[in-house]
Amino acid sequence: MKLLIIPLLTSLAFADSPAEPPVSLRVVASNLTSGNHQSYSPDNGNHSNPEGAGARILKGLKPDIVLIQEFNTTTPVRQWVNDTFGQSFAFTQEEGVGIPNGIISRFPIVESGEWDDSGQTNRDFVWAKIRLPNEKILWAISVHLSAKKSSNREEEARQLLAYFREKIPAADPVVLGGDFNAASEDDAVFPPLHEAFPLPEHVPTDSNGIANTNAPRNKPFDWVLADAQLQPLAIPVVIVGKTFPNGLVFDSRTFTPLDDLKPIQATDSAAPNMQHMAVVRDFKIP
Repeated sequence: MKLLIIPLLTSLAFADSPAEPPVSLRVVASNLTSGNHQSYSPDNGNHSNPEGAGARILKGLKPDIVLIQEFNTTTPVRQWVNDTFGQSFAFTQEEGVGIPNGIISRFPIVESGEWDDSGQTNRDFVWAKIRLPNEKILWAISVHLSAKKSSNREEEARQLLAYFREKIPAADPVVLGGDFNAASEDDAVFPPLHEAFPLPEHVPTDSNGIANTNAPRNKPFDWVLADAQLQPLAIPVVIVGKTFPNGLVFDSRTFTPLDDLKPIQATDSAAPNMQHMAVVRDFKIP
């Protein structure tokens, strides 16, 4: 009889331990500074408006992970993160550079750092290992590539690919994003990157079907790319009842309705010196 009891108890134990639910994950690329000092808050001296346009956009989009560029704030960064996202959010930020990259996460950052970008003197590649609620590890990389020659961006992409292969375990999914400063989808930055981060068949767009992300909406500067493990887990972005099958390029000037995306204002994407749009992609990790 004992031999029969053991499997029965084992079955009951498994029955009492349901599988972890999938983790829904919203990733936003954010180079959303404005004003004369490339800052997120307050609104560059306008003390009647203590919240920067970029902060309002991020609040309304409700990201889980932000790949942030030009991470300058006029209040202490911890305070700015608390005010914009909440006290439970973790962050990492470059130190001692002019326009630092960073990563902000709803989930714990268990390790972080930066990899040298030999093409830049005022920022590097910032990375973070993030522990998801299902105990899986996700790597996030935030970049701000050269605005000069496409050959410069190509070299930066090759550096990133080398770091990816050397530093990140093959079993871990990776999301890469930020300001690529790409002149077009044929920019030299993409062929090296696509060895690890395949370009989706269809890219994120705004409400009018426009994929470009700079202020005049004629160049694809900003991206959220997933590696071969994460890319198949992409899902449509659903926001205030609207579905964007391939992800969203958010432009407050064209998105409607804004009433359910408080505190975003219609003019935020046209704030002085706002040079980029946010890029939003959602994933579901089993």
